[in-house]
Amino acid sequence: MTQPQQPEITSLANPRIKAAVKLRQRSHRDESGLMLAEGYREIKRALDSGYAPSQLFHCPELYLKGTNEPSLVERARAAGAEVFSCSAPVFLKLAYRERPEGLLAIGPQPRHTLEEIAPNLGPHSLVVVAETIEKPGNLGTILRSADAAGADAVIVCDRCTDIFNPNVVRASTGMIFSLPVVECSSADCLSFLRKLGFKTLAATPHTDALLFDVDLTGRVALVVGNEQFGLSPIWMDDADLRVRIPMLGRADSLNVSAATTILLFEAVRQRVAAGIASPPPPLPEHHGA
Repeated sequence: MTQPQQPEITSLANPRIKAAVKLRQRSHRDESGLMLAEGYREIKRALDSGYAPSQLFHCPELYLKGTNEPSLVERARAAGAEVFSCSAPVFLKLAYRERPEGLLAIGPQPRHTLEEIAPNLGPHSLVVVAETIEKPGNLGTILRSADAAGADAVIVCDRCTDIFNPNVVRASTGMIFSLPVVECSSADCLSFLRKLGFKTLAATPHTDALLFDVDLTGRVALVVGNEQFGLSPIWMDDADLRVRIPMLGRADSLNVSAATTILLFEAVRQRVAAGIASPPPPLPEHHGA
């Protein structure tokens, strides 16, 4: 059934706009169970993953290309979203990006549990465990890298940042909708991994073993920790593997998202070499990142 066309929202005092702006705050996201996703790429990936936003706000005046956006708006409408056109001043109030693209969606928070992901974990499953990550940008980048490496899930333990923070969504480039993300305590996560026979790998500079010298082709959980203090003893003391990333320059540490990406793609390298995984063909020229 085709939805009736809504009149353009031109008032900054519109109650829908006020409610959407409030979702920038964690307290309102927690209370409502809703989240924001802004931008063409993020919303497209959400829809591609089967996610159904409940509302979509758009402003044709701010579209980047003007050719792809209308079809995305119609896809959201077909998925059940209530669609609202906004004037530029109204959308600029809605937007949390410095350079808005004229598209912002609201929808339910995609939550998953350990029990839900367990049946999908095979003998060569790769998961990332992120403990007490503080910065939304780092967590979002970890999600993006985990998806790119073909990880089966990301488990966020003892969270310090809200996984539905708009900046997590943005840094993940929408991968939060395509990759199962689970929140739980470190104790519950470790028990879950042990029950399923995962090896846990902790990166630390205080070991002789190099990342490239350990086998990452089986059921492996890559465990990364707080940007400032690293992993807690529950992970470091019980890790099956402790490895270090070779540092040849003066820097003695890496950003947690950069370190996670290195760990992930060493696992990818080993899996491709062993014939466990096959990389897809190269993207065509001029394909967007």
